[in-house]
Amino acid sequence: MTLWGGAFSQPTDDAVRRLNDSLRFDWRLYDVDITGSIAWAWALADADVLAADECETLVGGLEQVRAEFHAGTFVPAPGDEDIHTAVERRLTEIAGGVAGKLHTGRSRNDQVATDVLLWLLDAQAKLIAHLLELAQALIAQAQQHAGALMPGYTHLQPAQPVTAAHWWLSHFWALARDIERLEQLADAWREKCPLGSGALAGTPYPIDRQALARRLGFRGCTANSLDAVADRDHVAECLFALALAGVHLSRLAEDLIIYANPAFGFVRLDERYSTGSSLMPQKRNPDPLELARGKAGRLIGHLSGLLTTLKGLPSGYNKDLQEDKEPLFDAFDTLLALLPPLAGLVSSLDMDTDRMRAALNEAMLATDLADYLVGRGIPFRQAHGLAGEVVRLAELKGVELSALALEDYHTISDVFETSVLDVFSFEAAVARRGVVSGGAGDFDEQMQRVQAWVSRRQ
Repeated sequence: MTLWGGAFSQPTDDAVRRLNDSLRFDWRLYDVDITGSIAWAWALADADVLAADECETLVGGLEQVRAEFHAGTFVPAPGDEDIHTAVERRLTEIAGGVAGKLHTGRSRNDQVATDVLLWLLDAQAKLIAHLLELAQALIAQAQQHAGALMPGYTHLQPAQPVTAAHWWLSHFWALARDIERLEQLADAWREKCPLGSGALAGTPYPIDRQALARRLGFRGCTANSLDAVADRDHVAECLFALALAGVHLSRLAEDLIIYANPAFGFVRLDERYSTGSSLMPQKRNPDPLELARGKAGRLIGHLSGLLTTLKGLPSGYNKDLQEDKEPLFDAFDTLLALLPPLAGLVSSLDMDTDRMRAALNEAMLATDLADYLVGRGIPFRQAHGLAGEVVRLAELKGVELSALALEDYHTISDVFETSVLDVFSFEAAVARRGVVSGGAGDFDEQMQRVQAWVSRRQ
C-alpha cells in the first residue's frame, strides 16, 4: 500500500525506495503516530467530516493497531515506506474502506512534525529521570565528604584548597542546568502543535486546531502552516541540550579518570565499573568514563549534522527533513545507555580522603598570604608580588611556606609579623571563603538550595 502515486505511470525504482523508506528508524514513532491519528479522527468528527460511527470505527481500529505494536505482533508489509503508511495499511485491513477517510485534510508533513514533538515530550521526561538519578548520586557523595579537603585546580595545576563536597556539587549544578534546559524546552514545545497545517497551506476543513492541540496535550497550535511543516527548531534545540549534557558528563568523566589514576589516587572505582587489560593483569581501566568522554563527540556531531542539513533548505517541507530522526533517536539512546552506569559508578566509588589531603601543599595558600598583606594595608597588586617572592624563596630553600623563619619574611617585607603563620591552615583557608557559592561557603546553605531544587522535581 502507498499513500500516493495516482499520477504516476511507473512504480518507484527499488533503489530509490530503499533510499526513501524510513520505517527502519521511524518505527519507534508508532505510539505517538496512532495517538495523533486518533486525535485527528475526533477532530474530523467534531467538524462533521466524519460520522460518529465512522470515527468510533477508526479509533477502535487504531487502538487495535497500537495493541499489536505493544504486543510485538505487528507485521510490516513490503509497501510500508514509513510508520504512517504502516499504520494506515494495517488500519485498512482492520476497519475496511472507512480507513481511507482518516487522512482527510491531513498531510504526512504535519503528521510527522506532530509525531516528533509528541515523541520528544515523552522522551525528554524519561531522560530527565535518568539525569536526576546521577544528580542524586553526586549529592550523596557531596554529603558523605562534606568536610574532606582536596586540591582545587585551574589549568590542571594545584590552585587552592576546596572541599570534596564543593567539587562534587560543581558537577551537580552543571547537570541541574541540563535538566532545567530540557524542562524549559518542553514547556515551549507545548505551545506549537503543528497538526492541521496540512502539506503547507493548512486544511480546508473546519478543524478546531486549538481543541485538537489540547487533546494532544499541547497548550497552543502553530501560527503559520508553511513554517509549521518545516520547523525543526525543537529537534535542533534538543540536540543542543543533549550535546551540552554530554559535554558536562565528559568533564565529570575526565575529572574522575584523572583522580582514579594511581598518580593522584583520589578515587578508586568499584570493580563492577572498571575493566581489565587482555595483556596487563594489574590494569583497572575506567572504560565507562572514557566512553562518556568519547560519546560527547558523537552527540556534538549529531547537532552539527542537523544544523548543516537545515541551513540550505527552501521554505516548506523537504525530504531532507527526514534526516532529523536518526540523530535525534541516537542521541537519546546514547544518553539513556550512558547514564545508568555513570550513576552506579559515582554511587559506588570510594574517595581516599587521606590521599587528597596529602596532595595539598602550602604554595596553594599564596593567595591567602596576599590577602594577609591586604589586611595590613598593602594594595592587592603589590601584595600579590610580595606573596610570589615568598613562594620563590620557599622553593629555593626547599621548604614549605610555614617553615620559613620570620627573618626570611622580613627580607621581603617588614609588614610580615609572627601572625603570618596563622595563614598556613588549609581548613582556615577554605573557611575564609565563606561567601555564597564559595569554596567553603555555607555547605548547609548550598545543600538547602540543592535539596530545594530536587524537591521541586519530585
